[in-house]
Amino acid sequence: MSFGFVAFHYPAPEHVDAFVAECHQVADAMRRRPGFVSVGVWVTPDGGAVVTTGAFESEEAFRATADLAREMDATPDGISDLEIRPREVTFLVSR
Repeated sequence: MSFGFVAFHYPAPEHVDAFVAECHQVADAMRRRPGFVSVGVWVTPDGGAVVTTGAFESEEAFRATADLAREMDATPDGISDLEIRPREVTFLVSR
């Protein structure tokens, strides 16, 4: 069963570009991890939210990648200094 997530992040308007750049750094690191399938970094048309998506072969592969993200100070379950409100994360399993 595959495992994934969709996360809505809310960086301050003046930090959207920096936040997107950090998301791409984490995405590049994720691509080299075992069990990685895909990752996406999106911005809503109004620039109000950055949406990240990820897919992994298993929940275990995701958890290992999440540990890597924490090491890079990009916690999937927290808030960065660039965000103005907590992110909303939804985890997914394939069926």
